[in-house]
Amino acid sequence: MSKQFTKAEVAQHKDENGMYIIIDDGVYDIANFLDEHPGGAKILKRMAGKDATKQFWKYHSKNVLEKYGGKLKVGTLKEAAKL
Repeated sequence: MSKQFTKAEVAQHKDENGMYIIIDDGVYDIANFLDEHPGGAKILKRMAGKDATKQFWKYHSKNVLEKYGGKLKVGTLKEAAKL
């Protein structure tokens, strides 16, 4: 079973030791991907600790997530309690 994170926990990971983003319900550590990103590290650093779903799908196809997601995924987003 993969580790589950709250949005608050993801928000705490914003540096090169652990830079997390959310895409759909997946949590990805992009710290070691900064130099590989064709669009540059700056945009990834700007999204660190945040939900990047909308921005990711605007510029990427499903193939990109299939290619890189497996090695970058560290867990899933924990559902918030619905009241």
